[in-house]
Amino acid sequence: MNVLVIGSGGREHALCWALAKSPLMGRLFCAPGNGGIAEVATCIDLDFRETDRVLALIRAEKIDFVVVGPEAPLVFGLVDKLTEKGIKVFGPTAAAAQLEGSKGFTKDLCARHDIPTAGYGRFHDKASALAYLEKQGLPIVIKADGLAAGKGVVIATTRDEAIEAVEDCFSGRFGSAGSEIVIEAFLDGEEASFFAIADGRHVVALGSAQDHKRVFDNDEGPNTGGMGAVAPSPLMTPAMVDEVMARIIRPTVAAMSAEGRPFKGVLYAGLMLTGTGPQLIEYNVRFGDPECQVLLMRMKSDLLPVLIAAADGVLDRLNIEWDSRPAVSVVLATNGYPGDLLPGGEIRGLDAAAAVPDVKVFHAATRAVGDHFVPVGGRVLNVTALGETITRAREIAYEAVGKIDWPGGFCRSDIALKAIVAAGESGD
Repeated sequence: MNVLVIGSGGREHALCWALAKSPLMGRLFCAPGNGGIAEVATCIDLDFRETDRVLALIRAEKIDFVVVGPEAPLVFGLVDKLTEKGIKVFGPTAAAAQLEGSKGFTKDLCARHDIPTAGYGRFHDKASALAYLEKQGLPIVIKADGLAAGKGVVIATTRDEAIEAVEDCFSGRFGSAGSEIVIEAFLDGEEASFFAIADGRHVVALGSAQDHKRVFDNDEGPNTGGMGAVAPSPLMTPAMVDEVMARIIRPTVAAMSAEGRPFKGVLYAGLMLTGTGPQLIEYNVRFGDPECQVLLMRMKSDLLPVLIAAADGVLDRLNIEWDSRPAVSVVLATNGYPGDLLPGGEIRGLDAAAAVPDVKVFHAATRAVGDHFVPVGGRVLNVTALGETITRAREIAYEAVGKIDWPGGFCRSDIALKAIVAAGESGD
């Protein structure tokens, strides 16, 4: 069958890489794609908002199945628009994507259905938000309600920081995403990410991961889209997975169905593992990035039938097989990220890095120029490795990183070290 993947990042490269291995695959397309994706799929320079052009591409290339990668086209309603034309597509509708598109929507859903999450308030104006703040303790969390590219969340430790965060949202800093805000209680514990796939009724666990959000070593510097990941998270024991599925994931899928918004797609739960059990921080409605890379490195099953089963509502008929080895991914970013980017220059040595056994280099923002690549964004490469232990996967990933010749980029040197300690491994 012919498949179209929507998106251009490292997540989409991982999706295309996994899909291209399927014996069911005919021709694979990606819109708009990137330099690395072009090695496994035909890239089409196309914006998802140009629905007529997307539909024309689907008709012209006889596309049988569409996989939507990022959150923006899901919240935009691309799944709805394609489904209306009779096109089979993987991903939630716009109504179901509100789980990520509106933090307030998710908090209210949790309240209605007794899904454990932090106490909160929703506010449409600055005055009522500031009045609520006066009655709350510290630290406290202020979130822009809508999609803010990961930048609309502040954990305020002082009253002044909290007030400034509220004022920033209502000043228009985050556009329409900040026209409403959520203020919620701070949860104390360990963070973990958990992934599941749903078909509207059934839900299957995909596993856990641990992201590294801060730009510099030792979790210093500003937040980013993610500087590395490890899967599975040692914090997510089998007992914890069972508890998360029973108390958070399955109730969410049931709640969305009961409220007329059946969820088909990937549920990415940001969790806080507290002394009283796991609590939901927030949902994303797609694979994470770079979490997708470590998850798919570990998936032994053919990805394409899994995604089709979710779209068709028959996930209960599938059994997904996994590699028992953990995976570690190290992100290489352009100097200056996440601020103003400096000139990136040429990237060389990728073939040598990819030749390291059990390594895959996923491209997140590259363009091919002759015999080398150049960066076209902030997070540029995801060097991902499997190993018998987290320690070994980390060693292999950094061995591959060391073969990449890119003076214009940088990476963290401590990816997965916390996971190694949590797993009881000796580490470096």
